[in-house]
Amino acid sequence: MTESSVAGNDDRRTTHQNTASARNGAGEKMLIALDVDGTLVDHDGHMSVPVREAAQAVVAAGHHVMIATGRSLNATLPVIEHIGIDNGYAVCSNGGVILRVDSGLPDGYEILHKATFDPGPVLRALRKRLPSAKYALEDEEGNFLSTERFQDASFGVEAVGVDFQTMLEATAVRVVVFSSENTPEEFNTAIRHIGLAGVTYSVGWTAWLDIAAAGVTKASALEQLRDRLGIEAHRTVAVGDGRNDIEMLTWARRGVAMGQAPVEVIAAADEVTKSVYDDGAAHVLRSLL
Repeated sequence: MTESSVAGNDDRRTTHQNTASARNGAGEKMLIALDVDGTLVDHDGHMSVPVREAAQAVVAAGHHVMIATGRSLNATLPVIEHIGIDNGYAVCSNGGVILRVDSGLPDGYEILHKATFDPGPVLRALRKRLPSAKYALEDEEGNFLSTERFQDASFGVEAVGVDFQTMLEATAVRVVVFSSENTPEEFNTAIRHIGLAGVTYSVGWTAWLDIAAAGVTKASALEQLRDRLGIEAHRTVAVGDGRNDIEMLTWARRGVAMGQAPVEVIAAADEVTKSVYDDGAAHVLRSLL
């Protein structure tokens, strides 16, 4: 499948193509941000051999390859290891946690930044509108608190069951809301009616809501890292498939949506690659070599 630009982004794509030739010819490093679920791995959590090998090749070429995911730290580390990043950076919890990876450190990494917020107001508003939903919260220590035995692989740790009042009093990095009784459309309608203020949020493929501190997205965290590394804006690439990737795809000079992405994600991108089941990420990564 030939990658295609999205209508309305032709000028930006042309600029990218012109700068890309000079950039690659000069051997300059790029910042490459990669979503995980639906991009590097399918919805069963499987990473294909072509995707893994392409990611490893781009890492070996010396580019700044960064995982940028909604997953929490402990669920992100195995992906970092799998594609061979020994030294570098990663963005977890939708921008709530910025990580420096260094094989020389005792744990192999250090946390550079955590963006926390008071979850009380948003949790109260959500509970009133979605009383049957399940709630989970990542606190500033990396623990997960949850209601109704709510567990998910993206947490990276086993959530501790608590009452709702305990959750209200915690300091949050990430709040997750899931409803098995609502369709994604009904869930979206409920969220719009709540009018969430003071937080950044995105709704996933199912009736699933991720909430971070105000102004915190994958893109805001990646911009901090771009500035830290002194990478020029035109040397940025991002690949993703979810609504929580929209800001990241807009931020990157070359934003690539996966083939199965929702229409609003595709509209935010410069290009569309193949789906995760057709190794779309591998096609993009090989184009950078």
